[in-house]
Amino acid sequence: MFTHFDPSLFTFLQQLEKNNEREWFNANKQRYEDLVRGPALEFITEMQNWIPMISPHYEASPKKMGGSLMRVYRDVRFSKDKSPYKTNVGIQFRHEIGKDVHSPGFYMHIASEECFLAVGTWHPQPDALRAIREHIQRKPAAYQDAIEHKPFTEFYHMAGDSLVRPPKGYDTESPMIEEIKRKDFIAICPLDRKQLLEGNVCELAATRYGRAQPLQKFLCDALGLIF
Repeated sequence: MFTHFDPSLFTFLQQLEKNNEREWFNANKQRYEDLVRGPALEFITEMQNWIPMISPHYEASPKKMGGSLMRVYRDVRFSKDKSPYKTNVGIQFRHEIGKDVHSPGFYMHIASEECFLAVGTWHPQPDALRAIREHIQRKPAAYQDAIEHKPFTEFYHMAGDSLVRPPKGYDTESPMIEEIKRKDFIAICPLDRKQLLEGNVCELAATRYGRAQPLQKFLCDALGLIF
């Protein structure tokens, strides 16, 4: 049973930051498999026992490609930074009907500079973004409770991008206008590296994800998804 990560994962990520090139990565690909991808897939496999407790409609998929583990290869087509590899481990447990990173999900980010859990939806498509904003406008109390109740705020803070000005069609005097201006509906739960290296990381992640159930349910309701 997987319980926690090994310091060698962080050692590899730090080395990759200093040697972010194909020749080095190819020469160290087996180390990547052993120290990074292998443990990440073991974590995801163990989370199959925990994610259904949070919601039966979210999935932990321990596949090398196309599952919960995000690709190590960067999309550099539109980026000035042409470094070919990500220097973090990204893991997302998505809704059963969500096939991409923009769907509502539970996320884990592991990097040498920072580690965190996240929940919500990042860069939702225009129709989804509009649906969330309208749901906030219809049910402001439910949304406010989801992001302000103590079990949530003890660990999470809202993050992501927002518009400078309110979107067209919304009351600029609304007490929820700052939330309606959001372009991302994500919340971040910082982690100390030590938390990933000891104890039961799966139980920790599941417990923290559980604190964000009201927000995740609100977003699913807005998008017509079963939570």
